[in-house]
Amino acid sequence: MSNDANAGGASSKLQFTKNLNDVINKVHAANNIDEIMLDVSKDICTAFNADRLTIYVVGEDNASLISKVKTGLNSFKDLKLPIAEQSVAGYVGVHKKTLNIKDVYDEQELASHSSNLRFLQEVDKRTGYRTKQMLIVPILDPDGGLVGVIQVINNKAGVPFTESVEEGLQELAQSMAVALRQRQKTHIVKTKYDFLVSDAVLSAAEFELATRTARRKGVDVEEVLIDEFQVTTAVLGKALSNFFGVGYEPFKLDRIKPGDLLRNLKREYVESSHWVPVEENQDGLVILTTDPERIQASRVVNNIFSRHRLVYKVCSQREFKQTLDAFYGGGSGIDGTGGFAADESSMDDLLSNLGGDEEEAGVSLDDVSAAADNELVKLVNKIIVDAYRMGASDIHVEPQPGKGKTQIRVRKDGTLMNYIEIPATFRNALVTRLKIMCDLDISEKRKPQDGKIKFKKFGPLDIELRVATIPSQGGVEDVVMRILASGEPLPLEKMGFSARNNELIKSTVSKPYGLFFVCGPTGSGKTTTLHSILKFINTPGTKIWTAEDPVEITQKGLRQVQINKKAGLDFPTIMRAFLRADPDVIMVGEMRDKETVSIGIEASLTGHLVFATLHTNSAPESIIRLLDMGMDPFNFSDALLGILAQRLAKRLCADCKKPHVASPDEIKSILAEYSVELANTSSWKKDPNAAMKTIYADWVKMFGDDKGQISIYEPVGCDKCSGTGYR
Repeated sequence: MSNDANAGGASSKLQFTKNLNDVINKVHAANNIDEIMLDVSKDICTAFNADRLTIYVVGEDNASLISKVKTGLNSFKDLKLPIAEQSVAGYVGVHKKTLNIKDVYDEQELASHSSNLRFLQEVDKRTGYRTKQMLIVPILDPDGGLVGVIQVINNKAGVPFTESVEEGLQELAQSMAVALRQRQKTHIVKTKYDFLVSDAVLSAAEFELATRTARRKGVDVEEVLIDEFQVTTAVLGKALSNFFGVGYEPFKLDRIKPGDLLRNLKREYVESSHWVPVEENQDGLVILTTDPERIQASRVVNNIFSRHRLVYKVCSQREFKQTLDAFYGGGSGIDGTGGFAADESSMDDLLSNLGGDEEEAGVSLDDVSAAADNELVKLVNKIIVDAYRMGASDIHVEPQPGKGKTQIRVRKDGTLMNYIEIPATFRNALVTRLKIMCDLDISEKRKPQDGKIKFKKFGPLDIELRVATIPSQGGVEDVVMRILASGEPLPLEKMGFSARNNELIKSTVSKPYGLFFVCGPTGSGKTTTLHSILKFINTPGTKIWTAEDPVEITQKGLRQVQINKKAGLDFPTIMRAFLRADPDVIMVGEMRDKETVSIGIEASLTGHLVFATLHTNSAPESIIRLLDMGMDPFNFSDALLGILAQRLAKRLCADCKKPHVASPDEIKSILAEYSVELANTSSWKKDPNAAMKTIYADWVKMFGDDKGQISIYEPVGCDKCSGTGYR
């Protein structure tokens, strides 16, 4: 029996040796390292009876390990780990010694090697895989230099890897060191995208696949990398910057068009030449290009801008086209424009056709209108369409007195951004055109006027704009337009209310009659909230009438009436009509006078549910405001169900926000702010420090990681949030 066991053990060892030799021979026979990675990985797993394999090589920075093989993890990008003790592979890279771990989740076993040693559990958590046994061997060249790390994971027998397996993996590592080091010596940069592979954005095999796909489709490899391999333009820009040795300049939606620099440069020329001036700053004239080496060598830019100090910046081809679209037209400057049939004239052509410069400011309005009216119509339409596509809420037309240009700015995500400048000659014609579109008095320039543009009559979008003209210093008129895009109401659950407030709102508005107000400053989302509430109570058995100025959000089941003061339709008139129209629910866009409020209270006391907005800053202030209007306190108290005060808060941009471990000072500050409302609770009065520790312990339990640390996010800034870090 003993002889049979010995024979079986010898046979197994012989088979292991044979398999190992086969793998080593394949490594030596491979033409390049990528062939080793792709073709030999399964054989290595078989030889060592391992479930998974990862092979790391030292990155170009000599401070990180980049995975070249990771069987079983095809759905994830290459891993990049620092050569440091905080990871298993990093520890082996630092100390250049083998680790044979029985269970990587056993913290005591890890601590026996180093108190800093940790197993990174993120991949296991994301995949549901359970890593246990792990054998990790450094790949060292003959001089003892670190070339990489090889690790086999989970013995299929369910037991720790044996000493013979450990010796076999060390032998394999020696063979691989020769191939890896040879590749590093002979490697030259072949493409401008090599950084994507060296920095573990893509594996070499994935980049080769992208190249073949681009060749088959007849498109640039950059398009395939972006569309099919989800490589962002920012990462591409970093790769290009690395290759060409110049700075990367991303596409900026709010970049002001440099009209003076582009005056004699047609789109066809800059598009075929692959360069364009974008701005002049303290460093010099910035030239944006997709190929800085070729452009610098040609000396063309030096000849055109001979008096300027040139600063070259690189960008991806897609971003270059977006910049040209923003400067010359032909697109919105952003992806996914929605396919509106906007005028095809570019902003550059429109401004060129307008002609003129600051010296012509004495030209009469009649002459300007006669010569440029058609171009002005196209220009105004393009400004509105571009602002809508950007997601802007407001458009500001800001003429300067004298010979100053007219600045156009748009408000996006609560922040004003520069859009374009119009020559001073045409400021009066521009304002006049906007007045004509909203039926205002074009001869009145000394008083503010309000109006509305139904843009469907003039352009490709079915939107309305609320327009206000205001006389400003220097005899000019500012124009501010609020874009009122129609849309569907949001469910209450997506409004961002706390769970407690959400339940309170639902229980309050479910009552059959009474008065409910939403208050807040202009643009704080009061109408959006009211329509979300109406969506919640909108059933086939309920009759809902709304009076709005204007109707911004439409939903099926509501009977919506728009205010029209010229036709005699104001809020009091419409509300009296509603009371004769068998309503269950009445929504009033704004209660701004005593008569409207009185009718609302009367309706709520006679069995109707009434909703309205108020321009006040808080719930208590709303009560004082209504009492100051002369409301009867007793009737008002009987009618009032509730007042919701709200603000809009900016959120961190989901595409660029960066986490960091909260410092003790940050935790202390957050705790202090959070605890203000708890100061009167019994537990807080008894022992504030203990109460605060209890809160912190709950936070760690809910939001902390396995080390008991809480991560918070900070703004960074990217193209999608226009560099603000907020959206």
